[in-house]
Parts: sequence; structure tokens; C-alpha cells
Amino acid sequence: MQKETRKEEILRVAARLFKNKGYSAVTMRDLATEMGIKAASLYNHISSKQAILQDIVLAIAEDFTAGMHKIIEDDSNSIKKLEQIIDLHVKIAIENTDGLAALNSDWMHLEEKRAHYLELRQQYEDHFRDILNQGMKEGELQRVDVEVTLFSILSTLRSLYLWIPKKEDINKEALATSLSQILLNGINK
Repeated sequence: MQKETRKEEILRVAARLFKNKGYSAVTMRDLATEMGIKAASLYNHISSKQAILQDIVLAIAEDFTAGMHKIIEDDSNSIKKLEQIIDLHVKIAIENTDGLAALNSDWMHLEEKRAHYLELRQQYEDHFRDILNQGMKEGELQRVDVEVTLFSILSTLRSLYLWIPKKEDINKEALATSLSQILLNGINK
């Protein structure tokens, strides 16, 4: 396994602090203290707190975008694509819980990159919506309100970062399978 760079460490620690205290409440001094270094040393690796937030949020947004592009290019049916989306969210949530918290809670603090983030988010949601519409059109999914369906599934997936840290020994595959079962098939007997 490759050793973490100082910049990667800064991003990891900052994401944890942003999750615990909120972006606005965290200072560069807080980050330096948490890392056991002087605040001035941070600037050898990163230009500002805003740059840290941008790196965290945009990296995850781009991971979601890349994952969605693979999914939409796949020849699978809509159900399989939805299962792949759920897998994608579970994977990212498990691998980067703190970063996902920053993406969900602090994206509005992005300055110059906010429009880019919102564009990525809109494209992702549009692709998700297209998969749902296609599944309904082809009879794979019940014909229900697409916006309510999108909201319901995404609300659950976007809040995984809140639930995962409370669980021990999460099995990624088992979690993705359970979420797919519940979100795509419901709990009816």
C-alpha cells in the first residue's frame, strides 16, 4: 500500500474536522493542531481552507460522475444499473465517510467551484432519472412518480455517511445487496 502524502493527510484530517465541527467552524489553526504541525506548514501543501474543501468535494463528485458514466455505458437493464448505483454509493461511503459528509453538508461553501459542483450533481441526477424513466418505460419498474423515487433512493444513499460509522464490521457487498432489496423491491412480503 502506498504511503499517504502530506496533502492527502491534510485532506483526510480536514474532512474529519469538517464532519465533526462544520466547515465554517474549522480554522487552519485547528487543522494544524490536529495534525501536530504549525499552521504555516500547511501552506506548503495547500493554499487555503477553501482549496481543501474544493479538493475534498470535487474529488468525490468526480468519483460519482466517473462511476455513473460506467453505469450508463453498461448494456445492463435498469434494475442492474440501479444496483450498480447503490454499490457505487456504498463503496464511496465506506471508503470516505468523512469526505462524503463534507460533500453533503459543506458543498454550499464552495466559492469559485460551486457552479462546477452543481453541474456535476445535476448531470448525475439526470442520468439517475433517465435510468428510472427507462426502467418504467420498459416495465422493469412500477410507474410511479420519478421525482419521488429519485428523492427517496438518493436521500437514503446520501445519508449513508451518518449511519456507517455507527456500525462495526460492515460488509460492503451485504450492505449493497440489502439496500438494493429494500430500495428497489420494498419490504412487502
